[in-house]
Amino acid sequence: MGRDSHILTINSGSSSIKFSLYILGKTEDLVLQGDLERIGLAGGVFQARDHAGRQLVAQELDLPDHNTALKALFTWFEGHAVGQNLHAVGHRLVHGGRDHVQPQKVSPALLADLKLLIPLAPDHLPHEIKGLEGVQAHFPDLLQVACFDTAFHRRMPEVAQRYALPASLVEAGVRHYGFHGLSYEYITQELARELGSPHAAGKLIIAHLGNGASMAAIEEGRSLDTTMGMTPAGGLVMSTRCGDLDPGVVIYLLREKGLAPDAVNNLINRQAGLLGVSGTSGDMHDLLGQEKTNPDAALAVELFCYQARKFIGALAAVLGGLDTLVFTGGIGEHAAAIRARLCGPLGFLGLHLAPDLNQANAPIISPPKSPVTVRVMKTNEELMIARHTRELLAVASGS
Repeated sequence: MGRDSHILTINSGSSSIKFSLYILGKTEDLVLQGDLERIGLAGGVFQARDHAGRQLVAQELDLPDHNTALKALFTWFEGHAVGQNLHAVGHRLVHGGRDHVQPQKVSPALLADLKLLIPLAPDHLPHEIKGLEGVQAHFPDLLQVACFDTAFHRRMPEVAQRYALPASLVEAGVRHYGFHGLSYEYITQELARELGSPHAAGKLIIAHLGNGASMAAIEEGRSLDTTMGMTPAGGLVMSTRCGDLDPGVVIYLLREKGLAPDAVNNLINRQAGLLGVSGTSGDMHDLLGQEKTNPDAALAVELFCYQARKFIGALAAVLGGLDTLVFTGGIGEHAAAIRARLCGPLGFLGLHLAPDLNQANAPIISPPKSPVTVRVMKTNEELMIARHTRELLAVASGS
C-alpha cells in the first residue's frame, strides 16, 4: 500500500453521485472532486474539478442508472494516473439503524442488513446501496467502507433516544437517531486539534445549517442530544423539510385530505420548510434578498430563526450551560444576518457577537471576553469519510 492512501469517497443520492478523491499520508490532500447529475433522467451530466477548482471534465452523458454512472466515473479514472491506484472507497450511508455504531467494511452480510433497514430511510438507502453494489461490480477486490451518518449519535443517553411509544415499536427501530453525524464528528475533531484537547470546547452546540439543518449538544466528544429524529425530516425548519410537526397533522392529511403515504412524504420532505412558507424558494440567500418586498419570504426567514433559537435554548438546557457554539453548513458558514438573528436575542445565555467579525465570517465571531465562544467552521464530511476509510484500510492491511 505504501505510505499514502488513495481513497475515493462517494455520496449517492436518488439522481446524483458526488465523489472526491483524497491522498492521505502525512498530509490530507484533496486531489479532485465532482458529481454525476440527473441519473435516470434526460440530460445526464458528469463533471470533475481539481483541488483548486479548475474544471477537468464537463460533459453530457446518458446515465440511465447508478451502475452506468459509476462505470463512466471509473472509465474516466482509468485515463488519469491519480485514478489508477485506488486503495479503497468510502461511502456515506445516511442511516445505520440501531446496530451500526461505527464505520464498517462492506460485506455481503452488511448489504443484506442494509436492505432490511430501507423502511427507516426509503428516500436514501436504496440509492446508497446501489452505490455500494456499483463499486463492487467494477472493482470486486477493492475495499469498501460504509460510514453511517447516524453512528455519531448512537452513544446518546437512552432517554434522548427514546420516543414515548410502546417498547415493541422501539425494538422495531422506531428511535431518535439523529443525522449529520459525519459533520459533527469532523468539527469536534478539528476543535480538539486546534484547542489541544477534546474537552477544551466544553459544553458545545454545533449548528449545521444548510438545505438540511440540524443541531447537536456535545460534551467531551459525545453527542448528548440532537434535533433530527428517526428521519432527517425532524427538528429544525429546513429548505424543503418541515421539521418537527404535531403527529396529528399527518393523521389529518391522511384522514381528512385523503393523501396517500407517498404524497404525505413528498409534502413534508420536498414541499414544506422555507419553500412551503415562502411559496417561492427554499434557498436562504434568495429569501434574504426577497424579505423586504415579500412578506411570505420574511415569515419563512423569521420562522427559521425562531425555531433555531428555541433549539439552541433546549440544547443548552441538556448541557447544563454553554461554552461554545459553532456554526457550519452553507447557511451557518456564510449567512452573517442569520447568525446575528439567532444570537442577538440569546444574550441571557452568554451569546454575543462582534458585528465586524460576524460580517467577515471570521473563525471566531464573538468578542474576546464573551462568556460563550461563537465560531464559524467549514465542515468536511468527505474528508471524515476518507479518514475512517484509511483507518479500516490500515486494519485490513495489517499496518
